[in-house]
Amino acid sequence: MAKSPTVPARPPCRLYLITPPVIPDLDAFANLLGQALEAGDVAALQIRLKPADDAAVRAAVAALAPVARRHGVAVLLNDRPDLAKETGCDGVHIGQQDATLAEARRIMGPDAMIGVTCHDDRELAWDAAEGGADYVAFGAFYPTDTKTTTHRPELELLTVWQETVEAPCVAIGGITVDTAQDLARAGADFIAVSSGVWSYAQGPAAAVKAFNERLKF
Repeated sequence: MAKSPTVPARPPCRLYLITPPVIPDLDAFANLLGQALEAGDVAALQIRLKPADDAAVRAAVAALAPVARRHGVAVLLNDRPDLAKETGCDGVHIGQQDATLAEARRIMGPDAMIGVTCHDDRELAWDAAEGGADYVAFGAFYPTDTKTTTHRPELELLTVWQETVEAPCVAIGGITVDTAQDLARAGADFIAVSSGVWSYAQGPAAAVKAFNERLKF
């Protein structure tokens, strides 16, 4: 897992979108999502609805996945590898209290994208990378209203990970246009953003454009 001196430099940091936890109108949000994805590069969309029953999650995937795929954006579901598999998502993101990585891989198959929340814990992240996770997520780096957080990693964690491990890392938690470049410079391969896009004063499309501008340096 340690890098060799011949490993090429990683590509530029990219944007990873997370849906709002509640989507009152799927059709309206699908239109908003399409506008956002047309505004700039986005690597992935994580559908994260809390709380929501299985029927609501299925409906959200049905409405949003086609929009994402028209723009070449991977679709991941939060927490539920069983529903991710059932609904044809490209992958799943699991937390420390969800299914194990091994169980998620068994359900999703060898080609699915699986990410693992690792908070501020390098050992958790190392175990996930060794276990075959496609990426690890660190955070929350900044205060966020999207979810309750108790972990606050330092930027140095991204730098150390970037320098020593090949598996990509995602920075998450309260990220705004103003803080995105700091995380990218520190070593994040992706920055995961929810309210920083959907609640942006000039609208989500303007936010995606602004994030992309900050990630080019």
